[in-house]
Amino acid sequence: MANASYECLFIFDSNHYARDPGGIASRVQSMITELGGEILVSRLWAEQRLAYPIKGHSKGTYWLAIFNLDSLKLKELNRTCQLNDSLLRHMFTRLDARLVDVLVAHALEKVVVPIDQIERVGAVAAIGAEDEEEVEVEEGDEE
Repeated sequence: MANASYECLFIFDSNHYARDPGGIASRVQSMITELGGEILVSRLWAEQRLAYPIKGHSKGTYWLAIFNLDSLKLKELNRTCQLNDSLLRHMFTRLDARLVDVLVAHALEKVVVPIDQIERVGAVAAIGAEDEEEVEVEEGDEE
């Protein structure tokens, strides 16, 4: 068994979510845990208008889940998602083990350093590396 961490973004039918918000959350959990998975984060991401209609729907409820699951069971989970009537789309992404804790903290909104500051620090480091002073030495100054 090769356990791996995955992130999945589900897009549910907004009408089904409006009728039974708790049912959506429990459905996501049960799909994963029935296959022996461990849920790290499962939460509502957003409810918004879709960029284009999916199965005749123009609005969707986005649900984020981060979980650990045996890699061999992912195909079964994918099939379960395809058979779910209230699920419009889903996408699984395998996570690098070094990033799991950071992504879980961010999904739980426990981020200590805002993302925009992290990007700025990286940009400053990149700019600083390019701005090193170059000193020209004239022929008469060499010793």
